[in-house]
Amino acid sequence: MSSLSRELVFLILQFLDEEKFKETVHKLEQESGFFFNMKYFEDAVHNGEWEEAEKYLSGFTKVDDNRYSMKIFFEIRKQKYLEALDRQDRGKAVEILVKDLKVFSSFNEELFKEITQLLTLDNFRENEQLSKYGDTKSARNIMLSELKKLIEANPLFRDKLQFPSLKASRLRTLINQSLNWQHQLCKNPRPNPDIKTLFVDHSCGQPNGARAPSPATNSLMGAIPKPGGFPTLGAHVPFQAAPGHLPPSLTGWMSNPPVNHAAASSASIGLGGPANAAALLKHPRTPPTNNPSVDYPSADSEHMLKRARTMGLSDEVNLPVNILPVTYPGPAHTQNFYSSDDLPKTVARSLNQGSCVMSMDFHPIQQTVLLVGTNGGDIAVWEVGSREKLAHRAFKIWEVGACSMPLQAALVKDPAISVTRVVWSPDGSLFGVAYSKYIVHIYSYHGGDDILRNHLEIDAHVGSVNDIAFAHPNKQLSIITCGDDKTIKVWDAVTGVKQYTFEGHEAPVYSVCPHHKDSVQFIFSTALDGKIKAWLYDNMGSRIDYDAPGHWCTTMAYSADGTRLFSCGTSKEGDSYIVEWNEAEGAVKRTYQGFQKRSMGVVQFDTTKNRFLAAGDEFLIKFWDMDNVNLLTTTDADGGLPASPRMRFNKEGILLAVSTADNGFKILANADGLRLLHTLESRSFDASRVVSEATKPAAITSLGAVNAAGGTSSGIMERSTPVVATAPLNGENRNTGDIKPRITDESVDKSKVWKLTEITEPLQCCSLRLPDNLSAVKVSRLIYTNSGVAILALASNAVHKLWKWQRGERNPFAKATANVPPQLWQPSSGILMTNDTSDTDPEEAVSCFALSKNDSYVMSASGGKISLFNMMTFKTMATFMPPPPAATFLAFHPQDNNIIAIGMDDSTIQIYNVRVDEVKSKLKGHQKRITGLAFSNSLNVLVSSGADFQLCVWSTDGWDRLASKFLQIPSGRVPSPLGETRVQFHQDQKHFLAVHETQIAIYEASKLECIKQWVPREGAPITHATYSCDSQLIYTSFADGSVGVFCASTLRLRCRICPTAYLPSNISSNVYPLVIAAHPSEPNQFALGLTDGGVHVLEPLESEGKWGTMPPPDSGPGSTITGSMVSGPTISEQPPR
Repeated sequence: MSSLSRELVFLILQFLDEEKFKETVHKLEQESGFFFNMKYFEDAVHNGEWEEAEKYLSGFTKVDDNRYSMKIFFEIRKQKYLEALDRQDRGKAVEILVKDLKVFSSFNEELFKEITQLLTLDNFRENEQLSKYGDTKSARNIMLSELKKLIEANPLFRDKLQFPSLKASRLRTLINQSLNWQHQLCKNPRPNPDIKTLFVDHSCGQPNGARAPSPATNSLMGAIPKPGGFPTLGAHVPFQAAPGHLPPSLTGWMSNPPVNHAAASSASIGLGGPANAAALLKHPRTPPTNNPSVDYPSADSEHMLKRARTMGLSDEVNLPVNILPVTYPGPAHTQNFYSSDDLPKTVARSLNQGSCVMSMDFHPIQQTVLLVGTNGGDIAVWEVGSREKLAHRAFKIWEVGACSMPLQAALVKDPAISVTRVVWSPDGSLFGVAYSKYIVHIYSYHGGDDILRNHLEIDAHVGSVNDIAFAHPNKQLSIITCGDDKTIKVWDAVTGVKQYTFEGHEAPVYSVCPHHKDSVQFIFSTALDGKIKAWLYDNMGSRIDYDAPGHWCTTMAYSADGTRLFSCGTSKEGDSYIVEWNEAEGAVKRTYQGFQKRSMGVVQFDTTKNRFLAAGDEFLIKFWDMDNVNLLTTTDADGGLPASPRMRFNKEGILLAVSTADNGFKILANADGLRLLHTLESRSFDASRVVSEATKPAAITSLGAVNAAGGTSSGIMERSTPVVATAPLNGENRNTGDIKPRITDESVDKSKVWKLTEITEPLQCCSLRLPDNLSAVKVSRLIYTNSGVAILALASNAVHKLWKWQRGERNPFAKATANVPPQLWQPSSGILMTNDTSDTDPEEAVSCFALSKNDSYVMSASGGKISLFNMMTFKTMATFMPPPPAATFLAFHPQDNNIIAIGMDDSTIQIYNVRVDEVKSKLKGHQKRITGLAFSNSLNVLVSSGADFQLCVWSTDGWDRLASKFLQIPSGRVPSPLGETRVQFHQDQKHFLAVHETQIAIYEASKLECIKQWVPREGAPITHATYSCDSQLIYTSFADGSVGVFCASTLRLRCRICPTAYLPSNISSNVYPLVIAAHPSEPNQFALGLTDGGVHVLEPLESEGKWGTMPPPDSGPGSTITGSMVSGPTISEQPPR
């Protein structure tokens, strides 16, 4: 709601109070949440009207909003409970305990137990803490005194405890002023008009006497109607809003000397105490003047600049008083003549980044160099012309010792981190990266091999750093950041020294937009409460206070020539707006049409050529002409876009980078852009041809494999450590039966020679065998904890093993790593988590387990009852479901930890509710035991796999079977009767991986359609496979001890890890991995569980950062790939028999 709409509510509250509508007044106070009437609340508490007191409170806060709110509700409900006990009304007390106080048990279980025990006492005053409890009246007074302190300290009540100072009958006065103004606009105004309605504008009839006096001398313009003016208004008359005077130009005002504010920028907004006078003065109100004829805000007042320029959209009408209509004449702009054909809409490149793209920015000078940041915390610099990734950096703290303790604690609690924004400096020599936790990294950009260098690491904000930008205040380059701590900060771009801190926002700051007009440098900032503020580079506080359309996530941008200001915002409800501002008036100039009613994400936008706007919405890129509010055109970029794609134009507007749903991005181009890309591609081809001619020709073996005699191609094999280059997996023949073709990415230049990376020596990777002093028996199941700081294994003897990494100098965040050994952890009691075996041989039983989301407990079975273990104490919390049938697979429902899908060895799937100990549904469709289960959040389905080689899809709404299909077993293969089929959903929750000893395959879950399939042509069978945490890689283990790293999008092998790389030479050749687990936040880390009971963690060398390089895209018509994991010069791929 805009600030004017808010003030209108106060006027209505005053009017209702003057007219004695008491109940309606308090109802509006509660529903609007603008004014907390402490007197009314005190009366309700004094009278014991507990329901009314809580109902009134609910308009301002909820129980779990913050600790103050929780304490307020607890004190009220505790008092109600004690009064019931004091009346000896045990039944009512029990009802209050269960309905009202139970909610606090999850925050303080011991306190809830103590409150419950009061029921056992004849007089609760026997409790030592309640021994001084007096009578009801005195207890309520004491409680009320405490409540008032809590309310005043609660930040949610800030600025809501004091009613603004208003003249009496202010609403009536404004209505009379409006009527006077309407009367002056009449063509033939009468001296004594007869006003009979406010539903329509006033208009006098035909001339019938003397002309009314001019507005300057009309006494009716006063606050109170005079005799001979309009009659006094009744109590129930609606009104028309009066048009307010418009303030002077923003830039003109900003060039004036700064005005001292009541609150300095150093005043922090905290939770520690009640709102003080300084806090209340952050939005001063200009006292009313003595002259009623100038009761409107003055155009040159600070008050007008801070309040009257409301930049927002009314809830009831499209154009409030101070928001100008679309047709408002703006300043003339020099028009460049462009057509929609000049927009970049042709897909020229599809590149795979490897993680979900969060932010992109083109280099300001090198028009085809693109900077990309992802939700995994990594960044990359791409040359999109040659499709080459010039540099890549995973997130890493550069100087751990310099980090603040809150940052270290945040990373220990949750190591996952995302890029929020990347941006180049104006000259392209630096770029900045903002992260979702505290940190900003500044890199310097160079040519040659050393393309990126660490420049600055800044611990910038508490919480997320939401935006970063560069600017030149005082003729020196500075970095501007904003964050969740509600501040904007300015840093020296050379030294990293903080220059300014701007405080004044009352919500997390979402974006910054630095700019300058003439010699005046300033910053616009937007916050998540919809406020837009402007700051000069001083410590005098914000200069303006606007309301943004959408009142939530808003970004601002100027046109390329800096003359036109635009903003794009999305509300919490999904309503999106792009508007142009009239800076001279501080008002919306035009609002662009074309958004759906509810956007599915926060809409991003950009401007180009001083003429076009573009935004990502509805899986499309939408374009507008800046001078036309109607949608110009759209493009879906050949499909594959997310609901709200990220996007960025290059400086010339001939290229547009757009994020895709499969963790990549596309480059769209116009005719000029296509010519530019073609030129760069040709240069790249010529360069690669020169390199290849300088090497020995590759010899082709009789089996069609390439015997590389000349080494690797420069630019593709970037490794500094020795690797064995083996033949590419080419010569593929594909079976098109029941397989859906798929177009893959183009992230590798086809003109370059790609070679499979083969790791054969321990020095070529980081590997660690986890320490183990327990009996060595084969590992049946393996998983990382969700926090990524521990690994849990289930051995075939029904015993669990838990390894935890400890914090230390080499591992300050206690993350799972192959560089530091963890501790085999056991509680002080020394007990082991051991499953029930029910007199069965655990070696022959099928083991299974599932870990809760918060890592607090594990559900597990090894042929006997299902056990529920506490992960901290290892104690068995419960056992249930004794065999037969025995559980063979367990999966938690993603939305309810109390619901478990249990696969059984009798081929059924039981949907079990732990809380009520009841089987809700029994699913039948398989013929043999269940070997895999996976839930999809987005599709609301459960996918199951069985030893019968069948895949089934079940609806989680009614548990009906939607589809089923048998695996395509390659001809000539006889699968083992004990072979297992596993399933795992891709990060997109729409595709899943099916793993069998004969194949790995990608299926589309909604249609149960096989999209890709890889079949080992020879050698050892597959033992297990899993997606990496970002679903870009598939780690696959084989019975010969080798591990294959596949590209998930193409099922092309990019790296082969030989057993000699991680197993010592004295290990038996019968040792191989049975299970493989991927780290939950490190895409290149995985763990292996071996037949000898060992668990190994593997990572690429830090200098490499990844497993191999991206293989070239497919060009064949089908999707069944046959390949070999056998190394040597005779590798080839042949058609499946």
